[in-house]
Amino acid sequence: MMVDPFRILGEPKIGGFLIIGDHASNAVPGDVALGLDADHLNAHIAWDIGVDPVAHILTQDARFAAFLGRYSRLVVDLNREEDEDGAIPRESDGRRIPGNDLDQAQRADRIARYHRPYHDRLEMLLLECRPALILSLHSFTPALKTRPDEARPWDVGVLYNVHEAASKAAIPFLQDAGLNVGDQLPYSGKLLNATMNRHAEANNIPYVGIEMRQDLVGDAAGQARFAHILSGMCHFVSEQLGLTT
Repeated sequence: MMVDPFRILGEPKIGGFLIIGDHASNAVPGDVALGLDADHLNAHIAWDIGVDPVAHILTQDARFAAFLGRYSRLVVDLNREEDEDGAIPRESDGRRIPGNDLDQAQRADRIARYHRPYHDRLEMLLLECRPALILSLHSFTPALKTRPDEARPWDVGVLYNVHEAASKAAIPFLQDAGLNVGDQLPYSGKLLNATMNRHAEANNIPYVGIEMRQDLVGDAAGQARFAHILSGMCHFVSEQLGLTT
C-alpha cells in the first residue's frame, strides 16, 4: 500500500499559520535502496535536523498546522523543481548516493511516487485552507565537510525571493530575540526557493523562510526555545503586515 509522501500535523485553518517542512524526515521507503548506512541517514545530508520536533511544539497551538515531507531529501528533494538534477541528488556534501544512479524511467517513477503527490496535495491544501502566513522551516549544518574553512556563524537564516515583506519584518524580531540573523544566509532564497516560489509567491501568500542552525535545535531545550521565538515571530509579522489569524 502506497503511503502518502507527506504528513499533516494539527488542523490547517483559513487565516491560520501553516508550517511547511520539505526536509523534516530522514525516513526511506521500503522500495528505495540508497546504499547508505545509518550514520549517513542521521546526518544533515539526509534531512533538516530539528524541524520535526519544532513543528510538533508549534502545532500544540491550534493556530498552527504543519505540512511535512515524510521521506528523506535523499529519496527526493521536495525543495527542487522535479526536472532539476538536484531533485534526486547523486551526491551531497561530498558523499555519493549509490542508489540515486537512476535511468530516465527509474527517475520518472521516483518523482511520480514521492515528489509530485507532495506538491499536488500542498496545492490543494492551500486552496482549501489558505493561511494568513506560511512558515517555511528548514535547518542548516554549522559546517559543511566539503567547505571546512567556510564559517556559518548565524543562529538563524531568513530566506526570501521576490516577496520579501514578511521576511524583512521577521529579521528585526529575531535580532531582538537575541539571535545572530543571516539575511539571505547561509544561502539566498533568490537561488533556492522552489517550494515557496511555487506555493507562496505564485499564490501571493506571505511567507517567512527560516533556516535554524542544527546544533542549536539538536536537543529539547533548543527546540523549545526556537519554537517559542518562531511562534512570536509569526504573530509579530502577522500584526505588522495586517494579516488576519
